[in-house]
Amino acid sequence: MPFIAAEKLPKMELFPGALSGIISGEHLMLSFLEMAEKSEVPEHSHSHEQAGLILSGKLKFRIGLEEQVLEAGDAFIVPPNVVHSGIVVEGPARVLDIFSPPRGDYIERYNKHTSTSEQTQWK
Repeated sequence: MPFIAAEKLPKMELFPGALSGIISGEHLMLSFLEMAEKSEVPEHSHSHEQAGLILSGKLKFRIGLEEQVLEAGDAFIVPPNVVHSGIVVEGPARVLDIFSPPRGDYIERYNKHTSTSEQTQWK
């Protein structure tokens, strides 16, 4: 599946007010993040390298000890294992997050979120 319409991806809630649709290859993963105004990505770290591009809105983002307000067109890189967090100061905000290697925890949650069961209705 080489072509994907990002706006048609199913969304899962990563944090309150933060929804993501993801696609993953063998070596990288894209997360199309939509965040409501004042929603927060809590302080955390992970072993994955992360890059991001702000598509719309404004996000106060902290990487390690540095903090900056980012807006459309601004990008960031979070090295592996570095603590980072963010809050939408003008929203909603849309962010493209890129992870390498792909985040298995996100993929597992996403697959569970988008799976079907006997109760699934297609109407």
